[in-house]
Amino acid sequence: MPVKKDPSGRRSVEVETEVPGTPEEVWRAIATGPGISAWFVPTKLEEREGGTILLDFGPGMESKAVITVWDPPRRFVGENKEGMGPGAPPMATEWTVEAKAGGTCRVRVVHSWFASTDDWDNEYESVEKGWPAFFRVLGIYMAHFRGQPSEIVSFMAMTPESKSEAWERLLGGLGLSRLAEGQRVETAHGAPRLKGIVERVVDDSELFLRLEEPTSGVAHLSPMVMGNQVCLWVCFYLYGAQARAVAARETPAWQAWIDRLVPPADAASGSEATQG
Repeated sequence: MPVKKDPSGRRSVEVETEVPGTPEEVWRAIATGPGISAWFVPTKLEEREGGTILLDFGPGMESKAVITVWDPPRRFVGENKEGMGPGAPPMATEWTVEAKAGGTCRVRVVHSWFASTDDWDNEYESVEKGWPAFFRVLGIYMAHFRGQPSEIVSFMAMTPESKSEAWERLLGGLGLSRLAEGQRVETAHGAPRLKGIVERVVDDSELFLRLEEPTSGVAHLSPMVMGNQVCLWVCFYLYGAQARAVAARETPAWQAWIDRLVPPADAASGSEATQG
């Protein structure tokens, strides 16, 4: 959806989804630190007007906002003065929860900013396009794991291959092929142990698994184009009292496997130099 532009200079992008749960349950998932951390990124949130929201996207990539509106379980707004980065206008992010029939709620997020030029429109549109993947994880979490303790483990590897070639390499290494939604799958011998149900698959783009092994959770796998390379992204949202222990146990095996599948650039360069 293109950026909306008001005569006042306000610009905005918005995304919405519908998930199972009462307004109070959904509010806990989108407006508390443990809730947001269960389906998005590690988050700390002070649940009050004037409180801070700290989103951890990785080393050196934290995003901080101040809560300007706090109306549980319906609506809250956070303002990030740094916006999308140096020189960007401040950004307000509004979250709303609306009860629907059948025990579900509509969740809507609106990012808005004031600007007289189109300089930042593409960046905001890219943020809008990123929400559906996280909302799919939110939907699985609310349907099967709501309220459970969680732990996030993620891995990435860069490759000069095309997006489709990188995706085939990742799925082939795991022994996952001819995938269909609802299908029960497990990884091949030699790959880290995963077993579960395919929740959604998008050709050469994304895979979501509802995990049964090594513990309950969601796996999100995706190749993402970054400049002239492709980033293979593997992220696990693990749930239950054992989530942290499983994450600590499985992380070394997954990191070693990823490094074998797509050797880090410095290791590959060192090998070439030695051979030369």
